[in-house]
Amino acid sequence: MRRRHHFHIDHLGHSVTATVETGRRSVLEVLVDGKETGYATAAGDRPLTTAVELPTEPPRTVTVRAVHGPGVPRCLLLPDEGAEPLVMAPRAY
Repeated sequence: MRRRHHFHIDHLGHSVTATVETGRRSVLEVLVDGKETGYATAAGDRPLTTAVELPTEPPRTVTVRAVHGPGVPRCLLLPDEGAEPLVMAPRAY
């Protein structure tokens, strides 16, 4: 059975929203300021990771990672290499 989970965070003045679809094939879709900028798929419960670009001056690349767990998956924003990951808050739609 497929389920959709939504996550959100504001980072550096930009809205980052992730949708994780679970099931036989997992899908991660990332929107930055309402525009799709990242997409990843994997079979089963493997972690999903995609890099997205924030429209800052100069543009900045961050990584969004979805990790399956018991129940609802977790979604993290990895701002820079070596920086602490930021937990994206779940959203109800």
